[in-house]
Order: sequence, then structure tokens, then C-alpha cells
Amino acid sequence: MELRDKVILVTGSSRGIGKEIALLFAKNGSKVVVNYHISNFEPDADKNAKKVVDQIKKNGSEAIALECDVSKEEQVRRMVEKVIETYKKIDILVNNAGIVYDIPCFKKTIEQWRETLNINLIGTFLCSKYVTKYMKQGRIINISSTNGINSFCPESMDYDASKAGIIILTRDLAKQLAPNILVNSIAPGWVNTNMNKNLPKKVVREEENKIYLKRFAEPEEIAKVALFLASDESSYITGTTIIVDGGYG
Repeated sequence: MELRDKVILVTGSSRGIGKEIALLFAKNGSKVVVNYHISNFEPDADKNAKKVVDQIKKNGSEAIALECDVSKEEQVRRMVEKVIETYKKIDILVNNAGIVYDIPCFKKTIEQWRETLNINLIGTFLCSKYVTKYMKQGRIINISSTNGINSFCPESMDYDASKAGIIILTRDLAKQLAPNILVNSIAPGWVNTNMNKNLPKKVVREEENKIYLKRFAEPEEIAKVALFLASDESSYITGTTIIVDGGYG
């Protein structure tokens, strides 16, 4: 799908799903802004982001890396302004940045709840708010999760709440920004990412048995759905959440 010279900002794209979205869009002609944030979840985020940028440039496309904690409004404002300064526009925003604390529900602290909601949900709002100041026409693609729809995981209830919020936010933004900016979300199920790499083998087997396709998704399979939503092939889709879980039940 041709996205020649489109400028795309992908939050949390130094690894996982965000990384694969950045690489796939670059292959299809986009100029990519790789957002990262150094934290306890990814202490090497700067190095990982540089690797993504280097890979994109090696393949003949343009990319820059920008650090920004998407939960901090002033940092988001400065990041967006830097993109405009560099590329003069933003055509596509992918709100992918997210964290999860997988610990027993009543052992979670208020600080962990706030951090999860601030990054996953408020970060999605803040990036959308500042990007759309410069986006006359374009696409916003939010990465939600099936955890926000039909999963029951007490140990990740704060994450689940944030992902459910993203789905509602997607619908509201689609109405607010219509007709020139299309806003959709993707709700992946289990995906082979760093976030899930330490799952007990027993849990992986149990979950794979519930999936019709009997495996977790690869990050690039989620990226392909994002590419579709960014292309002209999805010109009559907005306010929608696409579930990508391999069939689950």
C-alpha cells in the first residue's frame, strides 16, 4: 500500500508492535518518527530507537527518533513541534505507547494505576490533541487490546481499564474530527512481544489452546492492520475497533 512521503508518528516504537509498524510504514514510503521513552520498562529505549532508525535508513527511507514521555503534556507539545519543524506536517499518528504491571490486583499501588492510565490513555489523548492542531486531513490509529473488550484479568485491571478507555476515546475522537480525520483502533489479542516474553509456559499453552489459530500473533501481523487503516483502502472506516486475536474463546 503506497504511502509515499506521508509523515507518520508512532509512539512507543523502539520495540514490539510499534517498531514493526514503523518499519512497515517506512517500507511503504512513509517518513517515520520513532518515539521512545527511557524508563524502568525499557532502560535501553534510546539505543533501541536508534537501531530502528538505522534500519529504516538502511532500507532507503527517512526517519528520526524523538524521546518523549507521552503522559507529560509539555513533552508531547515539544515533540509534535519538532516533527513539524523537521517535516512540516504529520499525516498519520499511531498511538501505540503503553505499559502494564502484571501483579495481583490488590497489591497494585495508586501510583502504578496512575502511571498506567497516564501513559496508555491520557497519552493517547495528549498526542491526538497536539497532532490534530497541524493535521488538516489524516489518520489516527490507536492501539487498544482485547483486554479492553472481553478479557478478564484481575492482575491487569488498570491496563484493561486503560484499553477500554482507548476504545471509547477512539469513537469520540472520530466524531469530533470528522469528516477529514479518520480515527480507528486496533485491539490485538496475545502478541509475541517483550511485554509477554516472561509468561509462564503453562499460561502460554493454556492461552494458545483458546486461540482458534493456536498461536500468538507476530507484531508484524498487527502492523499490517495499521497499514490498512492508514491507506486509502480504509477510506470509509472511522470510529471502529478492529479485533486481531486469531479467534479466541
